[in-house]
Amino acid sequence: MRSIWTGAIGFGLVNIPIKLYSAVQESSIDLDMLDKRDHSNIRFVRVNEKSGKEVPWENIVKGYMMNDKYVVLTDKDFEAASPEKTKTINIESFVDEAEIDSMYFETPYYMEPDKSGARPYALLREALRKTGKAGIATFVMRNKEGLAMIRVVDDVLVLNRLRFFQEIRTTEDIKVPAKNSVKPAEMKMAVSLIDQLTEKFNLEKYKDEYNEKLLKFIKAKAKGVKVKPGAMRVVHKSTDDLMSQLKQSLQPRKKKAS
Repeated sequence: MRSIWTGAIGFGLVNIPIKLYSAVQESSIDLDMLDKRDHSNIRFVRVNEKSGKEVPWENIVKGYMMNDKYVVLTDKDFEAASPEKTKTINIESFVDEAEIDSMYFETPYYMEPDKSGARPYALLREALRKTGKAGIATFVMRNKEGLAMIRVVDDVLVLNRLRFFQEIRTTEDIKVPAKNSVKPAEMKMAVSLIDQLTEKFNLEKYKDEYNEKLLKFIKAKAKGVKVKPGAMRVVHKSTDDLMSQLKQSLQPRKKKAS
């Protein structure tokens, strides 16, 4: 893996030099955009609006419009604006991990210590493990301030990017049925169904089956084989009896062949 950011964790007066690595990777199939007339590849180019010519990445800079003129900024300008923020993941407080709603979670990153940061890295990791806490930190990446939670996964410190409070929309415009619309008998059956389907969570059990089937379809189509589309199974109709559906759901389920 290649690191995407280097800096340090600020833990009180302790600085822990670290590198960040992306903890996730795409599982989707890489599809290209084509012109349906001749299947030519669609290219996206960066064009100068005045000359109409393509501009290479090395000639592109960032700017902020002020008084009808652009103030051009360099990487050094961004760092100069707040050098501590751009190089330090500063832990500001510690919380119980369960206090953070999953709505706030974004991208996870693995944190690896520099050689000189091995001992303080281990200290922070074991202290978090012993207390059962997670660190709440602020940092700047790609010129954007971020909020994050630092926690322990196995023996690795993981930084989970968090959404800011103002980024979560309220639910006031979402129309949902009232709590008293649920009948006691239906509730009893629903709880029984949940109990029947309850098991220890194992992420390895779940696979990206859609992309596997899509790839098989692509390979078959490449060979000229016509694949019959699967029938869509309608799970629920508004006219069906809810109790009847619950009772059928509670019948012994056949295990899938492994």
